[in-house]
Amino acid sequence: MGVSRTVSTLLPMSSNRLGYARISTADQDPALQHDALAAAGCFRMFTDVASGKLGRRPQLDALLEQLRPGDSLVVWRLDRLGRSMEHLIATVKDLEDREVALVSLQESIDTSTATGRLVFHVFGALAQFERELLRERTMAGLEAARARGRRGGRPRVMTPEKAAAARHMIDSGACSMAVVAATVGVSRSTLYAHLAEDRRDAAQ
Repeated sequence: MGVSRTVSTLLPMSSNRLGYARISTADQDPALQHDALAAAGCFRMFTDVASGKLGRRPQLDALLEQLRPGDSLVVWRLDRLGRSMEHLIATVKDLEDREVALVSLQESIDTSTATGRLVFHVFGALAQFERELLRERTMAGLEAARARGRRGGRPRVMTPEKAAAARHMIDSGACSMAVVAATVGVSRSTLYAHLAEDRRDAAQ
């Protein structure tokens, strides 16, 4: 059960960027998030001290009430805002309906841009798809391994779903390879190796 404490910090900078920070316990220091938000141009910051699963976050509620069309909600990292992927997607949808952008500094996402919207929605769709199929894919893999006389094996890092999402982002030309790799959750070297493998297969 988390504890919620509210903190507001005013900075002497005029901007339409409002920052949100969250730490899990009162013993943690939000300074890292505050410094990053300030560097990103946030003129006001709202901080909750609450566990990730706590339903009510008073400072987030206060921030959402103050956002106006054209504003941006800035977070240090996506998991500071969303309790779950479903909650995060719903929050971004609500922000979009209000013409408010979400900026996540660590993931380099800015939904005020076409690239940022693409990255976020591919990220969300991929996470949702993999979550829904995880049990089915795991059971099918174990059954196939048993049929081959093995108990299991190391799964490939680049799953077919991740490969399809990566190809979609690369073909769009809107994202760098670093962003594509971060979005699908693999290293750049893994992504490059997979692309090279695809080229070899296509040449055969």
